[in-house]
Amino acid sequence: MSSRETILSRIRDAQTLAPPAPQEIPRDYRTGRVMPDAERVDLLVDRLVDYKATVHRCAPDDLPATVARVLGDIGARRVGVPAGLDDSWLSGFAGEVVVDSADIPAPRLAELDAVVTASTVTCAETGTIFLDGSADQGRRALTLVPDVHVCVVSVDTVEVGVPEALARLVPDRPTTLISGPSATSDIELERVEGVHGPRNLHVVIVR
Repeated sequence: MSSRETILSRIRDAQTLAPPAPQEIPRDYRTGRVMPDAERVDLLVDRLVDYKATVHRCAPDDLPATVARVLGDIGARRVGVPAGLDDSWLSGFAGEVVVDSADIPAPRLAELDAVVTASTVTCAETGTIFLDGSADQGRRALTLVPDVHVCVVSVDTVEVGVPEALARLVPDRPTTLISGPSATSDIELERVEGVHGPRNLHVVIVR
């Protein structure tokens, strides 16, 4: 008997001793968790700050002024936005607003000082923001190439945990998950930011 046949024979013997595979995979994940808005947002902010994101809170009517203040603080003069973003969000910004399109090559997006987008859903427990390529979030390159990403999160899109957040996503959409600025510590455990995405993430939480 060859070595190959010996190994396969041992595998077959082990399989006869293994318990039968379940006919249905258990799906009893933790779901349906509810948390008051204030606690849910505080949990999200704690996670975002821990990930070195900058958090801003505002009321709906103050959103344009808040976005303008954030862009002004970073000295942005040229800002990119997805085609479906609400125009009023940038009404307080005095600089140039560039509406993204497929005609703009991805490398050209690096010329933008920042990008402003909406979001689909956010997980408070992990501090993760989900973008799904909707009209107010744009293509993936728009949020990965510019150095600064200003992401607007509405409180009513913040879920407690991952199962609840995933349940609000459309499976066949191009989902991007954001947990703080892009960073890695793969080389000698030294944190390096901006490796595969923006070095600065500003999250505007709208009550």
